[in-house]
Amino acid sequence: MKTIFVVDDNDVNLIAAEKTLSKHYNVYTLPSAADMFELLNNIIPNLILLDIIMPGMDGLEAMSKLKVNTRYMDIPVMFLTNKSDAGTEALGFEMGAVDFISKPFSESVLINRIKTHLNIDEIIRDRTILLQQKTESLQRLKNSMVSVMAEMLESRDKTTGGHIERTTAYLRLLINAMIERNVYLSELSTWDIELAVSSARLHDVGKIAVSDLILNKPANLTKEEYEIMKIHAAEGERIIDKIISQAGDEDFLHFAKLFASYHHERWDGNGYPHGLRGEEIPLQGRIMAIVDVYDALSSERPYKPALNGDQVINIIMESKGKQFDPVITDVFYEIRDQFTKVGSCL
Repeated sequence: MKTIFVVDDNDVNLIAAEKTLSKHYNVYTLPSAADMFELLNNIIPNLILLDIIMPGMDGLEAMSKLKVNTRYMDIPVMFLTNKSDAGTEALGFEMGAVDFISKPFSESVLINRIKTHLNIDEIIRDRTILLQQKTESLQRLKNSMVSVMAEMLESRDKTTGGHIERTTAYLRLLINAMIERNVYLSELSTWDIELAVSSARLHDVGKIAVSDLILNKPANLTKEEYEIMKIHAAEGERIIDKIISQAGDEDFLHFAKLFASYHHERWDGNGYPHGLRGEEIPLQGRIMAIVDVYDALSSERPYKPALNGDQVINIIMESKGKQFDPVITDVFYEIRDQFTKVGSCL
């Protein structure tokens, strides 16, 4: 049986409402908004009937307090009132009320209005749950497809085993540390962090366009080979742009494009493929630049040994303000031990 709170400072109204509704619902009658909030600590109703004009906290104040609390904000509220001017109703609906019922109310009107709104609310909740389930299913499918694609890319590049998993872990670590320190928070607060981190797994998708002979060369690249290798950033941008043209610019693809295209740009403007400098470089690229270089330096390759932790950290710090965003580099330095710990586990 559904539960309804009736909040009114008039005993006659409370008695009438309880008599009318108790045949169909669990009814709690409360003489003030303060009593309502006290009971809400233990019971969450399916609907609240809330008087507007009450001493102490009135109905509009109570409504404001309900809507800023995530625990209560989705409870449907119907105002009980003998104040039926258009301004009050407009304000009530703007605040989130689902209906107004004039006092004194008739039994049939009260029952039918409540039944209608509870049915609507149940339908909305059921459809919301279904939509959430479908969204989660699509997200799992998307993550699986990205994982398979990333694994296929990594299987071609025999020299960088585990690079995608490690950079994904480092990226999440660095972004979370930036948020904790309010670094570029105005932009990061608009990100879906898990979506962004997942999309970064495609940052090297452009390597599809690079020959296996160059990609897997067990020695340092020649100048000409290095120039060919550099095309992977522009190719990554082109590939994801092509997907966007067919699938639409979803957030996931938007993030993936920025990670792929800009992770080899440099703070001093000497990077590629666009030669951007400073904050002209999208934040995705500036974060990924540190993560990508950290993994490259600390990992063994056929043509070089892995550098130890202090060597890697010194190289990155020496590149602060040259290759890397100086503010993000400082955050990296503060959590350098966490990078080392994560890297040793992967």
